[in-house]
Amino acid sequence: MATQITERLISLLLALLLVSSTLASSDAPFIVAHKKATVTRLKPGIERVSVSIDIYNQGSATAFDVSLTDDSWTKDTFEIVSGNTSISWERLDAGALVSHAFELDSKVRTLFYGAPAVITFRVPTKAALQEAYSTPILPLDILADKPAEKKFDLRLLAQYGSLVSVISIVTLFIYLLASPSSGNAKGGKKKR
Repeated sequence: MATQITERLISLLLALLLVSSTLASSDAPFIVAHKKATVTRLKPGIERVSVSIDIYNQGSATAFDVSLTDDSWTKDTFEIVSGNTSISWERLDAGALVSHAFELDSKVRTLFYGAPAVITFRVPTKAALQEAYSTPILPLDILADKPAEKKFDLRLLAQYGSLVSVISIVTLFIYLLASPSSGNAKGGKKKR
């Protein structure tokens, strides 16, 4: 009984291995897209969102009629400053990379959840358009009250700066005393 189950499992694993290797060696494009968005405050009440989308063809064949559409940016929240939210390319060769970027301004305070961008492309061996999706972006907190960030605290420098200076000077002095000098590296007198 146990040997029959083991034989069936082994034959099932071999069948899965054969099918997966056949699919992996197929001659088709494989589109991977990465979407990034950064928020920059221009002045009080206006923030700029910079969006960039990188599209990679990791497959072994060329993708034709590649088009990118990113319609998740609502018109009542965002205004396009530069670029377009959609673009097309004639082809994307195997192993190639294309990038697209655009900028938007927002004057509305909101927590925005963007959807992935949609990439459609044509495979020479199939009549139907293929579809791929980009990675989603993290939620963007537009015009949020952010606490002021101090890069360097001057009070800390005033309080501990002299102590750090003294410790570094003492450490440097001990290092110079403990390390051998370059002239007496062999430790002996000069022979004549």
